[in-house]
Amino acid sequence: MLEKKRLLVVDDEPDLADMVKFRLEANGYEILLASDGQQALEVARKEKPDLIILDLMLPKMDGYKVCGLLKKDARYSGIPIIIFSAKAQEDNIKLCQEMGADAYIVKPFEPKVLLDKIKELTGKPEGSGLASNSQSHKPEGSGLASNSQSRKEQGRG
Repeated sequence: MLEKKRLLVVDDEPDLADMVKFRLEANGYEILLASDGQQALEVARKEKPDLIILDLMLPKMDGYKVCGLLKKDARYSGIPIIIFSAKAQEDNIKLCQEMGADAYIVKPFEPKVLLDKIKELTGKPEGSGLASNSQSHKPEGSGLASNSQSRKEQGRG
């Protein structure tokens, strides 16, 4: 039997973090939680999760800095990071791309979009690691996928 993928969910909103944790556990993932940027960095370095879901607006250290520090360190740079934020402006998405983020999902979110992105980033070891989807909206020249187009494709369901 395959070992469960371990994901680190970083969000300072306990209700949202618990809801995401519940949904991901129901889909067979092991979940680690962190509620601020400093804790996220410590847990990521100690536990080396298979993927990190990272909010941007966090106490102690923001998500941009956490992402940048992990991606600049060769020991952790291979861990895919999904930015999970209510900030939907192109400049936020571009800055996350520059910090090395692998994908960007805007809150509120469709659970299926998050699950599909996690599967894409953790389920294809032969891939390049970039979250790109021909149907996703991407800033010009980036490997960073956003879910804005994907949400429209979900229909009313």
